[in-house]
Amino acid sequence: MYCRGMLTIATDIDALARFGRALADPIRCRILLALRQAPAHPAELADALGISRTRLSNHLACLRDCGLVVTVPVGRRVRYELADARLGHALDDLRSAVLAVETDKTCPDAEAQGCC
Repeated sequence: MYCRGMLTIATDIDALARFGRALADPIRCRILLALRQAPAHPAELADALGISRTRLSNHLACLRDCGLVVTVPVGRRVRYELADARLGHALDDLRSAVLAVETDKTCPDAEAQGCC
């Protein structure tokens, strides 16, 4: 990793690994897609996604640790947004990619619940 001021810039491999770990969970994918549309407060995200605030908080912490989302103070509240607008474009590219998947096979790591 390289340091620039207070921020740490991840190497290419580390950045891809962090992105992969974040996308490994369907709830985190839904959070990222929601934040791709617009920044949001946790309560709004929890309601929109139909999950508890506690569960959402755990996933947001993982996404923060992975470096994909950041918090922005808004008065006494905190708003979440993608750490970089290019992440939204990356999500669009991944969603439009064609995968070569056999219908009777599942990913060996599909059951893994790892976080960053």
